Amino acid sequence: MTSKLPKIIRCASGSDGVHRGDEGKPRPFIRTRYRQKSAGARLCGAIKTCLAAGLIAASLASLPQAGASPLAMPERGVILTGAEKQTYIANKMQVLFRPQPNAAAQPFAAPDGWTWTHESIGGIRVEHMHSANKETNRVILQLHGGGYVLGMSDAHRLLAIRQAVRTRTADVYAVDYRLAPTHVYPAALEDAAAVYQGLLTRGVKPWNIILVGDSAGGNLALELALHLREQKIPLPSVIALASPWATLEHAENTSRTTKAAEDMVLGIGTPLYDAVKTPAYAGTLDRKDPRLSPVYADLTGLPPLLIQTGGNELFLTENQKLAEKAAADGVPVMLSIYPGMPHDFALLLPEMEESIQSIREIADFVNRCMN
Repeated sequence: MTSKLPKIIRCASGSDGVHRGDEGKPRPFIRTRYRQKSAGARLCGAIKTCLAAGLIAASLASLPQAGASPLAMPERGVILTGAEKQTYIANKMQVLFRPQPNAAAQPFAAPDGWTWTHESIGGIRVEHMHSANKETNRVILQLHGGGYVLGMSDAHRLLAIRQAVRTRTADVYAVDYRLAPTHVYPAALEDAAAVYQGLLTRGVKPWNIILVGDSAGGNLALELALHLREQKIPLPSVIALASPWATLEHAENTSRTTKAAEDMVLGIGTPLYDAVKTPAYAGTLDRKDPRLSPVYADLTGLPPLLIQTGGNELFLTENQKLAEKAAADGVPVMLSIYPGMPHDFALLLPEMEESIQSIREIADFVNRCMN
């Protein structure tokens, strides 16, 4: 496989894919995007901490849908900087997390040229999004976020389809894995592994699989990759993570505390803050257990890894540590930090320039690793 990635990250066989600094220590390729002059404002106090998972799910469902119309794939998005950007994000999140009286959820309508069906793969319920316009044999396996307590949303479906369009992928399989608190570790991992092996049984080649995950789904994607490696099951070609929950540990003196007032999606006063501070999915396991917190795992042998995170991200520190750990373990890794952006911004703020560029970056990373 010929590498077209920057010199400090390679997918070519025979290369360790690791950047080494002057002192000889492995380093990931780190790119900071859209640098701005100021960190911006804090979240206004309108978002209530008592919102339940059902409210969050309803809020996600209220995001703009495709509505059986052409998929919006703008070349440019909303471009803002500094305090103006933070005010825009705060207003968007206040609307998203505010209860909508008499708002009836509408069934998802796939964009023109796409179908949306439910299937059982490996005995697990899966959502299958398919395009008749097949350019490659690539397949996206999507593991959605939501703190392990929320299921699939229309926002996740549209995000996956946009990623598929950019990566020239005609099939997306999204795993409806079991959720906490009813189902704790390893329930979600078992479901994801069953679907992955089911795809292989169907004839999907592992080198054609793009594994994507956001937030808790990013945690699950890493869990899955480590499980596959341990079971000697062929790994996917590439892993793309958005704001991955790299450790279930809530450590002091990290972005978990320093960004708690800046992250308008997961920070203090937001609906999921308590869910990530005291994760139900952990069950009785220590939250630093590598099975739950891949930042503490041996990542040797994993496929090329793209990590995208926000500069105001609650998980920023652990995302940086994850990239450093992956590089130290010989994994080709790229970390992109989008200044001023909160957790999972491409999912929740798809109209912003940073979100549009993040999808382009995934496509670029995938194309360089899979061509």
